[in-house]
Amino acid sequence: MLLPIAFASLAVATEHLTESPPYYPSPWASGQGGWEDAVERARDFVSQLTLVEKVNLTTGVGWMQENCVGQVGSIPRMGLHSLCMQDGPLGIRFADYVSAFPAGVNVGATFSKELAYLRGKAMGEEHRDKGVDVVLGPVVGPLGRSPDGGRNWEGFSPDPVNSGLLVAETIKGIQSASVIACVKHFIGNEQERFRQGPEAQGYGFDISESSSSNIDDVTMHELYLWPFADAVRAGVGSVMCSYNQINNSYGCGNSYTQNKLLKAELGFQGFIMSDWQAHHSGVGSALAGLDMSMPGDTVFGTGRSYWGPNLTIAVANGTIPEWRVDDMAVRIMAAYFKVGREAAKVPVNFNSWTRDEYDYTHALVKEGYGKVNERINVRAKHASIIRQVGAASVVLLKHTGSLPLTGLEKNAAVIGEDAGPNLWGPNGCPDRRCDNGTLAMGWGSGTADFPYLVTPAEAIQNEILSKGEGSVFPIFDNWASDQIKSAASQATVSLVFVNADSGEGFISVDGNEGDRKNLTLWKGGDELIQTVASYCNNTVVVIHSTGPVLVGEWNEHPNITAILWAGLPGQESGNSIADVLYGKVNPGGRSPFTWGRTAEDYGASILKEPNEGNGAPQVDFTEGIFTDYRAFDKADIKPIYEFGFGLSYTSFSYSDLNVEVPPWTLITDYRTKITSLLAQPMALHKNFFLLVGDPVEILVFMKYYIV
Repeated sequence: MLLPIAFASLAVATEHLTESPPYYPSPWASGQGGWEDAVERARDFVSQLTLVEKVNLTTGVGWMQENCVGQVGSIPRMGLHSLCMQDGPLGIRFADYVSAFPAGVNVGATFSKELAYLRGKAMGEEHRDKGVDVVLGPVVGPLGRSPDGGRNWEGFSPDPVNSGLLVAETIKGIQSASVIACVKHFIGNEQERFRQGPEAQGYGFDISESSSSNIDDVTMHELYLWPFADAVRAGVGSVMCSYNQINNSYGCGNSYTQNKLLKAELGFQGFIMSDWQAHHSGVGSALAGLDMSMPGDTVFGTGRSYWGPNLTIAVANGTIPEWRVDDMAVRIMAAYFKVGREAAKVPVNFNSWTRDEYDYTHALVKEGYGKVNERINVRAKHASIIRQVGAASVVLLKHTGSLPLTGLEKNAAVIGEDAGPNLWGPNGCPDRRCDNGTLAMGWGSGTADFPYLVTPAEAIQNEILSKGEGSVFPIFDNWASDQIKSAASQATVSLVFVNADSGEGFISVDGNEGDRKNLTLWKGGDELIQTVASYCNNTVVVIHSTGPVLVGEWNEHPNITAILWAGLPGQESGNSIADVLYGKVNPGGRSPFTWGRTAEDYGASILKEPNEGNGAPQVDFTEGIFTDYRAFDKADIKPIYEFGFGLSYTSFSYSDLNVEVPPWTLITDYRTKITSLLAQPMALHKNFFLLVGDPVEILVFMKYYIV
């Protein structure tokens, strides 16, 4: 339910920047915001270190040099182990016996702070028990400027309030398990294309620098910085700076974004860590606020570093003041003490570079042979929360009364490759670098291996067989036209599963170099839906996708009785969607983004061709704050399904709705009251949104259980 309130916007359009103003010196960790004890303990610890030991804390040991994707040097005489950094935002990458959780975008669709916390807590527990110190997640950058952004699914929503509230709860959950959360990617990292010069060169582009996200001050504060501010308020221990430039200054060397926005304005007390190979300078980045270089080498496997010995030399010759290195080390140790890491540490018991039980700890140089994988199962009972989040995030986009199913349907056709398994196995494509079988997560470093993957066809068959009455006919080949027509024409219900995938820019899948080429369904999904609908008058469509897709060609087809978006639900994918289809869970998800009729409706788009010769491509955020639903509102474009849209199996009537603005406040305090609710015929959790402003934005959302 949307509760709109209008007041004059405080936003004022400003000139877009093409350069980033300097801001020095880098602020010291002060202990504000509940960090007093952690910072005091960190200062005491760091005061006992030599310069070389302090530098050890700040510099990674190099790619593939230890068990984790990133590790810094240890300080044995102080009893401090080498801190382990490991992906990621939906589970532990490169590890066995771990869970594959629903993606961030699914959490965004729940609008549930409780579920965000529980998912974060479960992920934190698994990282802790594998020996990880720093979880490389959650994600609010990209926020979702463009609907085709490759890594949008790792985050929650293009709405900054939704993202901010949910990232805060995720961080609280992760850090409750005594591991450090690292929110990323700071900031303006809104497309994969051109994020790194060498990566773009590999795709045939002649550029020498990463792209620059050119963002004005109002847009920065009201949109992209907002969820990072919520992350800081939640006590996040680390922030990862991004590959891209911001106003033509690299993210990990940008004094304005790191020193001013993050450390001075937001009062961030933890440490800033570079993304892998996002570190581009030695002295400059240190003075600009970077605190930790990951993975330590300038280019993977070279053994050369901007920091390490070079940082020691820079302090020794007076180029960098030693207090700056002191502050780096204090910030790292403050985060360590803040989450209680010293009391919860277990040795790293997995190896990122091999699944063999015995191999080299230092894989790149083939040294330290021994037992590297302890085969420790850390999944506990997390399948339950995974299934719950997966079901709670399902968005019912269309419904004419065909659902819920009973399991007694005489002939159920389950059609589409997305309903079935990857024939190479659920982990047959490293980092999920293919789109085979059902889609349960995108691709890239933000993935985890599945311990198993329940497919939709498997779960639906289990429902039908449990009743002992009906029959099920699965077809997993989208191009088996004759068989599809035959099955659909005989079916009492046809369940069509389709998908659209995306991911990180270092992987290309079907010509999609991270970002999506378009917003259409993959593998002939639109044609598949229309074929089935033309032969079956009870066609139910389920979409697994990383973001919105174009549905206008078929969503109003009279034979399509229901459309559901299920996102990227993780290992319990089939069970989660079956719980909704068969009425065990009343659909309560709300779309975390807008569904437009064309890609052009969204306004902002991915920059697809270099526009500055072989220099840094210039991505001008000229749309300002008008992204996703704000862009539609500004242009007066009616979407197919608006942000926050979602149906259920329940009908409601509301009475005595009252929203008050107390006289003692300008715009920040609202009192909302609904004195009577009637819901029939099923109970559910109902979302309420309070929308304010011009342009409209969410001020707060609430979830109530209604019976």
